[in-house]
Amino acid sequence: MISRKYLYLIALAREKHFGRAAAACHVSPSTLSAAIRDLETELGVAVVERGKQFAGLTPEGRSVVEYAQRMAASAEGLKQELATLRDGLTGRLRLGVIPTALTVVAALTASFARRHAHVTAEVLSLATDEILARLRRFELDAGIVYVESAQVAGLAIVPIWRERHVLLTGANGRFAGRESVRWAEAATVPLCLLTPDMQNRKTIDAVFAKVGAGSLCVPGTPLRGQVTPMLETNSIVSILAHVGSGHWSSIVPRSVLEQVGTPPGVVAIELVEPAVDWATGLVTLAREPQPPMVASLVAEARALAETFDKAA
Repeated sequence: MISRKYLYLIALAREKHFGRAAAACHVSPSTLSAAIRDLETELGVAVVERGKQFAGLTPEGRSVVEYAQRMAASAEGLKQELATLRDGLTGRLRLGVIPTALTVVAALTASFARRHAHVTAEVLSLATDEILARLRRFELDAGIVYVESAQVAGLAIVPIWRERHVLLTGANGRFAGRESVRWAEAATVPLCLLTPDMQNRKTIDAVFAKVGAGSLCVPGTPLRGQVTPMLETNSIVSILAHVGSGHWSSIVPRSVLEQVGTPPGVVAIELVEPAVDWATGLVTLAREPQPPMVASLVAEARALAETFDKAA
């Protein structure tokens, strides 16, 4: 349905290495190189920067890759459509999820799997920017991100749930017995947070900046709208483990704890002043018509959103 030469070029653009691209396509490097040269002859332009090793794509090459990605995605959509007419939806669902939503997303994948038993799923923990980039390269079918980060042209977003973040801290620590903690107070304890490339961390930093929170654990430091966590990680599981050790506190979505539980000796305290919640949703490319896999997932997301709204 699409020439192998274009598929080889897509793989080369993704892997950025002739050997790895050839392995991904299950051909020899010489076969892949020959196919790329044939493609260049066919199109009358150079698509790869010449050198002993892969040095990147030419401007023309980048345009060809974008076109090839759209062709490959359309071909896959047609295959799904035909398979659905024959046997029901089949194939592989590729979903990128921000770390803070990895537990809640199980509600979406479970409902989708019950309705489409012949579809396998791949769920990857990724930062928001990587999710959006892979969507545009047609390497993901959909993503779970904060709604505000998907408000850009070419994307469609279905809000699913809203959630408050809580301070996760030792039950016998400084805030023992408290029902709520101000954001400015949370900035004064040793925090373990996600890394700065994560959208969750960016939103937390924005709130700290709004309340004028200063650097942590530096006595006498004036408030300057920037919090310096004492430990950073790109894993929610790692955050829970470190907070459970008793030395650190953290700020996490309450939904994480509802799914996996609160570590022993730790409590979750409401964060106030300001009271902030975030909307999380399913992001897809704005395409019409949507491939059957994506359309079915969007339908499940909308149904799940109604369920969360009723439970709120």
